[in-house]
Amino acid sequence: MRSFFKYFFSALLALIVFFGLLFIIFSAGVGMLMSSEKVTIPRNSVFVLDLSRSFNDRQMENPILELTGRLEDKVPTLSQLIRLIHAAEKDSAIRGIYIVARDNNNGFASSEEIRNALISFKRSGKFIVAFGDYLDQKGYYVASVADQVYCHPKGMLDWRGFSVEYMFFKKTLDKLEIKPQIFYDGKFKSATEPFREEKMTDANKLQTNIWLGDIYGQFLTGVSQSRKVDTAQLHRLANEFALRDAEAATKNKLLDGGKYDDEVKSVLKSKLKLADDDKISFVTPGSYLESGALKRTYNSDRIAVVYAEGEIVYGTGVDGQIGSDEYLALLRKIRYTNDIKAVVLRINSPGGSSLASEIIWREIELIKKSGKPVVVSMGDVAASGGYYMACSADSIFAQPNTITGSIGVFAMVPDFSSFMKNKLGVTFDGVKTATYADAMTVTRPLTPNEKAIIQKEVDDIYSDFKTRVAEGRKKDTAYIDSIAQGRVWTGQRALGLGLVDRMGSLEDAIACAARLAKVSTYSLREYPEPVSPFDAIFRNMGKQYKTDLIKEEIGEEEFKVLSQIRKIKQQTGQPLARMVFDFTIR
Repeated sequence: MRSFFKYFFSALLALIVFFGLLFIIFSAGVGMLMSSEKVTIPRNSVFVLDLSRSFNDRQMENPILELTGRLEDKVPTLSQLIRLIHAAEKDSAIRGIYIVARDNNNGFASSEEIRNALISFKRSGKFIVAFGDYLDQKGYYVASVADQVYCHPKGMLDWRGFSVEYMFFKKTLDKLEIKPQIFYDGKFKSATEPFREEKMTDANKLQTNIWLGDIYGQFLTGVSQSRKVDTAQLHRLANEFALRDAEAATKNKLLDGGKYDDEVKSVLKSKLKLADDDKISFVTPGSYLESGALKRTYNSDRIAVVYAEGEIVYGTGVDGQIGSDEYLALLRKIRYTNDIKAVVLRINSPGGSSLASEIIWREIELIKKSGKPVVVSMGDVAASGGYYMACSADSIFAQPNTITGSIGVFAMVPDFSSFMKNKLGVTFDGVKTATYADAMTVTRPLTPNEKAIIQKEVDDIYSDFKTRVAEGRKKDTAYIDSIAQGRVWTGQRALGLGLVDRMGSLEDAIACAARLAKVSTYSLREYPEPVSPFDAIFRNMGKQYKTDLIKEEIGEEEFKVLSQIRKIKQQTGQPLARMVFDFTIR
C-alpha cells in the first residue's frame, strides 16, 4: 500500500508540473503576441544605467522574460550596452544619462569599458548625473565621470582602498584527516594554497600586492582625472577612512552634495526643462535595445565574435562554462564558413581543464592556418587556461585592469582513507589486474611511483603551455618561463611583458580584426548562438530551481565555497590550468 501511494503521488506531482509548464508557455505566448509592438523612445528622454545589473559578455538566458514580453527588464550584454551608450550620443531623443550607482556588480575591466563609453558620451555635450543612497568603490569609479555625483544625505561613499582575502582549508583538512596530495608547477601557482597552506605564501603575497596595487592605481588615476583631485590626496583619504558620510565626501570634492532621491529627480527635471509635476521619461537599456537603437547591418563579409566566458571544462559544459565539445564544434563551423573573414575571441575565464584549453587552442590554430585572422579581446579575467586559448592569436587586446597570465599547471588527488576509517569507520579493500588499475583513487594514499607519474604529467603540460605561449608570442621559452611560474599580471603589466599587444575594448579588437582581414564593411555574427525561449525553459528550469533553493538555504557566500569544493572534487587528478582560488576585491 505504501508503494502504491508513493507512485500515485509521484505521478500526480508530475502531472501538476506538466500542466503548470503548459500554462506558463500558453500565457507567455499570449504575452509575446501582445508585446510585439515596437518600442518607441519619447523625446527628452533619459537613459538609465543601473550598475547593480551584471552586464555579461554572453546573453544570459531568461526565457520567461522573453516569452512574457517584459523586454524593458532585459539586461543587454556588455557589448550591447557599450553600443547603446554610443547610440545615445547621437540620438536626439536622449538628452542625458542617469547612473544608479549604489552597487556595481561588474568587474573592473568591464567597468573600464563602461566608463570609457560614458566619457565618450560626455563629449557630445549631453549631461550625466549619478546618484546612490550609498556608493561602493567600483560604483563610484564609473559614476565619477558624471557632471554631478550625489549621495543620500545620510548615506556614504565607501572609500577605504582595496583588499583581497582568501579562505584556507588546511587546518580543516588536518582535523578531518584528509590529505590533499597536490602537484603543481610554478612558484606563484597559488590555486592550491587554500588546501596546502594556512596563509598566503610569500610569493603569492608579492604577486597579489603588485596586481592589486596596479588595479588600485588605475582606480585612483581615473577618479583623479574626473574629479580633479590629486591621487596622493585620494590615497590619504582612504588611509584615514576620512569619507564616512556624504558631507565629508562633498567637502573633499568627491561628491557634489548630499541629496534625497526626489531632489536628484528635480536636478534632472531642471536639465530637461520640465515642470515640477512633469514626469521624467526614463529609458532602460532593455527598452532602448528593443527600440531598434542598434541598427543591424547586413554584409556578405562577416566577422565572428565568439564569447568564451566561465570555467573551461572538458566535454559538454553547462551554462556559464566553456565546454570543449561545444567550442570545438562552433570554431570548426566558423573555420568552414566562407563568408566569415575574421574571428574575435572574447575571453572572460580564470581557466580550467588543461586538455580542454589545448583542444580549443588547436582549433584556433587551424582557423589561423585557414587564412582567417584571430584577435583576442580580454575581459575582466583571461588567465591560465584562458590565456592558453589566447596566446596564439594574431593580436591580443586587454584593459589595464584585466587579470591575466597565471601560466602554470596543477593537479590534486585527495586521500580520504584516514577520514573514512577514523571518522566514519569505513575501510576499503579490493583486487586489481594491473599495478596501476586503481590509480587516482581517493580511498588510499598515492604510492611514490604514482606521485612521480602525476608530477611528470603536470611538468609535461606546463612545458607544452610555455611552448605554446613562446611560439604564439614569438618569444624565447626561457623568457616565458621567467614571467610564467603561475604568476598573475594586470593587463597593463602584461602589455610591457609582451603577453598582450594593445590596451583596448572589444570594439577595438573587432576593428583590428577587420583591418587584418582587409574588409572595410562587414556585419557581426555572434557565437554561441542563442537558443529559443522554449528550449531554455526546459533546459534550465530544474537546474536553476535547485541552485536558487541551495543559495537561499545556505547563503550566497557559503554557496560560493560549496561550489569551489565541488569543483575540486569533480577535477580530482585532472591537470588544471586555472588561476588562483576564487577571490573578491573589496
